[in-house]
Amino acid sequence: MVNLREIKGRINSTKSTKQITKAMQMVSSSKLRRAEQNAKSYVPYMEKIQEVVGAIASGTKDSGHPMLTSRPVKKTAYLVIGSDRGLAGAYNSSILREVQSTINQRHKSKDEYVILAVGRVVRDYFVKRDHNVIADVVALPDQPTFADIKEIARNAVGMFIDGTYDELHMYYNHFVSAIANEVTAKKVLPLTDIAPAAGTASYEFEPSGEAILEVLLPQYAESLIYGALLDGKASEHSARMTAMKNATDNANDRISELSLQYNRARQAAITQEITEIVGGAAALE
Repeated sequence: MVNLREIKGRINSTKSTKQITKAMQMVSSSKLRRAEQNAKSYVPYMEKIQEVVGAIASGTKDSGHPMLTSRPVKKTAYLVIGSDRGLAGAYNSSILREVQSTINQRHKSKDEYVILAVGRVVRDYFVKRDHNVIADVVALPDQPTFADIKEIARNAVGMFIDGTYDELHMYYNHFVSAIANEVTAKKVLPLTDIAPAAGTASYEFEPSGEAILEVLLPQYAESLIYGALLDGKASEHSARMTAMKNATDNANDRISELSLQYNRARQAAITQEITEIVGGAAALE
């Protein structure tokens, strides 16, 4: 006979798990609203700085700035943005799978690329597989500021300028909606595809376009990285909210199944007891 106490224990355990996943879903939902607002608020700034950089770059095409110049690619850098924790569905695995597939297709040796990792899950994945992780940042807050990634962003730009690698690609999850996000790959450096927006304003440069580019281009590249991080954080919270909602729904289904099993077993036990009583009474007669 099925042990009623064991089934009851499994029901209570599942209910406890459901309470945890429900609470995590509500927390992620709250964080998502703020993260989505942060990501959207950053878009006008990015559009404006891209417009200004495009206007200056188009007016100083012979500046020869290393960030605007393509060179033979001997080593590639991959900046991968993930999270510090799991319980977010396929948020991390989808990024890691895409980056690993790209590396396998493009490179024959681990000496041909380096990794810059954002997030403990990303860092641990590449370190365990003996990839060359040259920079990492972990334990980022749920609503990061630029100061939280300033060091790795500036190092990423500085190492490109110094010739440590010849191109920088960035991978992150782009926030589409509260229930959807998509892995996005973006070439950050060199900045060879900048174009001024249509109908852009006319700018006068003081002291010169080249001098302004020296300051503005690194800031623009760092802004691209920070914007991707904000986008990725919104995706992370949405993925975790969705994962916890699915876990809660699964817990409800499991509780229903166990409750049905418990009721059937209890009814069977009662029926057996009644049968034994009736049988004992009949034997006494």
